[in-house]
Amino acid sequence: QVQLVESGGGLVQAGGSLRLSCAASGRTFSSYVMGWFRQAPGKEREFVAAINWRGGSTYYVESVKGRFTISRDNAKNTVYLQMNSLKPEDTAVYYCAAGVSIKSGTYYYIPTQYDYWGQGTQVTVSS
Repeated sequence: QVQLVESGGGLVQAGGSLRLSCAASGRTFSSYVMGWFRQAPGKEREFVAAINWRGGSTYYVESVKGRFTISRDNAKNTVYLQMNSLKPEDTAVYYCAAGVSIKSGTYYYIPTQYDYWGQGTQVTVSS
């Protein structure tokens, strides 16, 4: 069983920055694909970013490329999402997810490929 706990959300003005953290339990954290998703009110859960187990490959939705950076520290069992130049449309609940056996980056975008989810952290960007 893996538990994921997100932190770092909050209220920020447009153009500002936040760093989300996701702390994971479990000895095999370093073998998981880690992803960040978000869900705005009335919308479906949307892929934001993912990172492979070694951290050598990262993936982003087009709308956050150049603004968000995903990283991981396997020694700390933690994955991060640095969010810069935030926009009001980034407002959502952000979820951390862990995938035990996702075969390739082709599938990182799909929520059902992930096995464990955190409880979410609210990010609100004011205009």
